[in-house]
Amino acid sequence: MEKNVEVCLLLDFYGQLLTKRQQEVVELYFNNDLSLAEIADEFGITRQGVHDNIKRAEKTLYDLENRLGILERFRKHKRRLNEALIHIKNIEEIKNGSCEETVGEIKIIKEILKSIVDD
Repeated sequence: MEKNVEVCLLLDFYGQLLTKRQQEVVELYFNNDLSLAEIADEFGITRQGVHDNIKRAEKTLYDLENRLGILERFRKHKRRLNEALIHIKNIEEIKNGSCEETVGEIKIIKEILKSIVDD
């Protein structure tokens, strides 16, 4: 299941770089949950042909990610933004605390955002 999610994410980022046929086949297989037989009937090819199309598309998607790293960078930025949100929540929870606490949290948020911009 986790591989399917990974391929769907890669498809979101790199799908336009696949051939039209690969895009359609992979979309039907991973996003619409059609079987190899159902896709084969749709395109008038064999199940093996569908399987080969999917495997070539997967290889292309993983190769692109290995070279470009866009999905990994996206995940890293998402983690860092979640950290920033935690620090914003901390600021919201500071009631009668010192300004130093607030300033400290703001500095952390600033560094997180700077790391994302600089990446």
